[in-house]
Amino acid sequence: MVSHSSESPLSSIPPLATGPPTGSGTGEKGLKNGTLGIFSSVAIGIASTAPAYSLAATLGLIVAGVGLQAPIITILAFIPMLLIAYAYKELNEVDPDCGTTFTWAARAFGPRTGWMGGWGIVLADIIVMANLAQIAGSYGFRLFGLDSPAANTTWTTLAGVLWIVVMTAICYIGIEISAALQRWLLCLEVAVLILFAVTALVKAYTSGAPETAIHISASWFNPFNVPSAGALTTGILAAVFIYWGWDTAVSVNEETADSARTPGRAAVISTVLLLLIYALVSTSAQAFAGVGTNGIGLGNPDNAGDVLSSLGSAVFGSTGLGWFLAKLLIFMVLTSSAASTQTTILPTARTTLSMAAHKAIPTQFARVHPRFLTPTWSTVAMGLASIAFYVMLTLISDNVLADSIASVGLGIAFYYGLTGFACVWYFRRVLTRSVRDFVFKGLFPGIGGLTLLFFFCYAAFNIYADPTYGATSINLPLLGETGGVSVIGVGALVLGFLLMLVQWAVQGSWFRNPDVPVSAAARDAA
Repeated sequence: MVSHSSESPLSSIPPLATGPPTGSGTGEKGLKNGTLGIFSSVAIGIASTAPAYSLAATLGLIVAGVGLQAPIITILAFIPMLLIAYAYKELNEVDPDCGTTFTWAARAFGPRTGWMGGWGIVLADIIVMANLAQIAGSYGFRLFGLDSPAANTTWTTLAGVLWIVVMTAICYIGIEISAALQRWLLCLEVAVLILFAVTALVKAYTSGAPETAIHISASWFNPFNVPSAGALTTGILAAVFIYWGWDTAVSVNEETADSARTPGRAAVISTVLLLLIYALVSTSAQAFAGVGTNGIGLGNPDNAGDVLSSLGSAVFGSTGLGWFLAKLLIFMVLTSSAASTQTTILPTARTTLSMAAHKAIPTQFARVHPRFLTPTWSTVAMGLASIAFYVMLTLISDNVLADSIASVGLGIAFYYGLTGFACVWYFRRVLTRSVRDFVFKGLFPGIGGLTLLFFFCYAAFNIYADPTYGATSINLPLLGETGGVSVIGVGALVLGFLLMLVQWAVQGSWFRNPDVPVSAAARDAA
């Protein structure tokens, strides 16, 4: 029977009993409550996606796959992100727990599923940290014209490790410092990207336009012009990566003023603002540089990993103010990757903090600094794990590092999609209460989850599994040669499942402890 009560699904939860080292409920984990407002939350959400870095590293790859349809791909990728953002918003309103997907999936489907949701967050964040550190290290040298160390693996690795250490320290010291740094860096980053886009558009339509320039056409925004379903899928998965990160605004919910509403609103606002930035920059860059495979063309494989660096001087010029702006663009990619390094540590540390508070991992990870009121073990562990993973992959092979980064889309699709399904199931008893409940608690999250599930399966078992895809392939028993991207992405999730079974055997059940709240919906279902 559908309930028509206006109470939230958590309204009848009894008070928590505080256990060592902290309580597990909202606001009981020892974090600094009420620190962030809506502007800081949106800044953290957008900065976590690293717009300048994401465009530099991904736009060329999208163009290589779909050609002139790159702008519409960046727009289409926004749709599942917005739908999942609404799932985060609705779930956060009734349960603003910093564990986000871990907590909500556990309440909806049970503790084991929740554990896998938490693992998905940790997995994706640790993998992407390797690429962020590499970009930050390389751009640090490139900013000062030191091209030789920028191309040297040893020097870039050392610089990348240093970046991780510095950003881990900032996250350890306090959320206020992190938020203040993000606000300043983000405002400057967005201003430079808009200036770049406007300048590129103006030059593309003036007499001084480069030979590569092409005028904007309506066909660029027609998804049916994409060459194949495979190209569409890989393009959207790549574009999903440039939106990923806005959920950090929700991960810091227990440190946000009005924790039930502000984080969810910040998540939705972040995705919309990202759409505007990406649509503008991708369209203007394509109009200026074209999609050719030579020179500054976005399809040039030599520039695929960093299109903004190659376009900076062409758009702004190489002398006077133009030289300064081109350098500033490089600086923005550097600070963008560095800022994202910082905001990647934040959600992972808070996810593991929540998992420890709910006794899903060792309780030491629930410790909070008495002065800074930030996670201690969780923050330091994230930094150390990122360094270890980055150095290990660098020592093994640059090809393995490249394929591991490509596989991060699978981890993103996994935990975002799981959040969408968790929202539908969590609110299943109130979906017919009103049109709004049906649309925002059921329809939007459900479509978002199904879309990401399709992309996950199609990519993991079809595109990425092809041994010719990516830089590596692995000979698996029974399956034969399999693409390294698929092996790393799916294998990492399987590893998480095995770790969950080990933790279950050692720790026993979690989220069924009487000190841990269980949603009214979950009790009714039981």
